[in-house]
Parts: sequence; structure tokens; C-alpha cells
Amino acid sequence: MALMDFFNKRSNGNDEMSFVDHLEVLRWHLIRSIIAVVICAVMVFVFADFFVDDIVFGPTKPSFVSIEWLCRTGHAVGVGEALCFNNDTPIRFQETTLTGQFIASFTVAFIGGFILAFPYVFWELWQFVKPALSDTEKRQTRGIIFWVSVLFFLGVAFGYFILTPLMVNFYFNYKLSEMIDIRPTFSDYLENLLYTTVGIGLLFQLPLLILLLSRAGIITSKTLRRYRRHAFVVILIAAAIITPTTDPFSLAVVAMPLYMLFEISISLAARGEKKAAANAESIEEWS
Repeated sequence: MALMDFFNKRSNGNDEMSFVDHLEVLRWHLIRSIIAVVICAVMVFVFADFFVDDIVFGPTKPSFVSIEWLCRTGHAVGVGEALCFNNDTPIRFQETTLTGQFIASFTVAFIGGFILAFPYVFWELWQFVKPALSDTEKRQTRGIIFWVSVLFFLGVAFGYFILTPLMVNFYFNYKLSEMIDIRPTFSDYLENLLYTTVGIGLLFQLPLLILLLSRAGIITSKTLRRYRRHAFVVILIAAAIITPTTDPFSLAVVAMPLYMLFEISISLAARGEKKAAANAESIEEWS
């Protein structure tokens, strides 16, 4: 029922557009998005050597810029060598299947293509949703493509420069037994890199998601403040899962940005409610 209401709003009073017509419009938005991802993926594939050696494997190198920064920060806050890359031997990866590297090259290209094309992909999806919005809703969501893109790239950068080095440092220095030689597969590392970059980039959309839910009347800033303590505990648990290290500083590095996003969400929701109340009062005065 809600889906049909959305399609009716999107038609802008045009009764000639059927459910199939809407699906056809959506199909072309998706096709153009896929084409954009493929074009960017081809660019990544052409320069695969650079992207794999310098970008994908960057967080595994002791000379990586954020690894050096984390090491200096660890000494400054008193956690010693906990955040330093202490692996003496160069990190090497392996592939256990004949087609592993060939398939991985396409995976790297697709991930890189999606990250590069993300603003355009969201723009295409927004062009499909936008006709269903009222003039007031369009004004309220002005600039959403910019902010969604900024938050996404901030999340990707946070995951790439902070979380991935922490993950690599911990797992390559954790020793269950000296008889065990750490030699992970490249596909395993690539999967974890995907979670800590694209996954965090999508997680950073939390403020905008809560803002939209608030404007839709599903949640309120009062409700968010009421469950602030619960949210803090959930964020700590999530940060402990995301961050494999056990020191408080590493936990704080991950938890603080997530909690800041939650607080920003509350502020945005409260601001939206004030604007809605002010608009309602002005309408009553004119009526």
C-alpha cells in the first residue's frame, strides 16, 4: 500500500503512468548507475597495479601514513607500542585457487568503481524519488546529494586510514602459537577491506537517515535523547566488534565518531522539528 502511495505521488497527477511505467523508469535509472560503475571500474582495472600495490595494500605497509600517525599517537597517550606496526617480516598474501587473482582483479575494479561512482549512483536514485516529494520536502532535502556523498567519503576515509591499519596491525601480531604462520588469502583481506571502507561509508549515513525518519514522523529527538544511554552501549559494543584491539584508545577511536554521528542526528532531528512547528504556526496564522 505504501509503495502504491509512493508511485501515485511520483506520478504528479499523471494517471497514465502505471506501475509498470514506474518500474521502467526505475530500470533506466539503475542501468545508468550500473554503466557509471562499470566505466569507473574499467578505469580502476586499467591501473590495477597501482590500485592493488599502493591503495589496497597500503594499510599493510609500515610506512603507511596513518600507521606512523597512530604509532606516534599511541606513545603520546601512553599505550606504548600497542598502535605501532610491529611485524618484522613483510606481509605476504596467498591465493589457494587457480582463478583467485583473476577474480580478485575484477572485485577490486568493481569496489573501486562503486566508490568513485557513488555520488552519481545516488543522484540517479534521487532523481527517481524526487518527483514523489512535495515542494516543501524538496526544499528541505536541498543539497542531500552533496551531504550523502561527503558522509560516504568521510566514512570510507575513516575506515581506510584508521580501522584497516588497526585491523591489520592486530591480526598480524596476534599469536596463538609460534607454530602457526600467518599467511591469509588475498580474497579474505579484500573482504575485510570492503567491510571497513564501503561498510563504514554507508554507516556514516546515520545522521541523514535519522533526519529523514524524523521528518517522516517515525522518530523524534525526544525519543533519541531518552535512549541515549542505550545507544552509547550499543555503539561501544559495535566499536568493540569492529576494532579487534583491546586497548581503550583504539576503542575510543572507533566509538567517538559513531557516537558523534548519533548526537549530530539528534541535533538535526530537533532542528527539523522546530522548523516544522514554525511552519505549522505560520500556516495557522494565515488561515
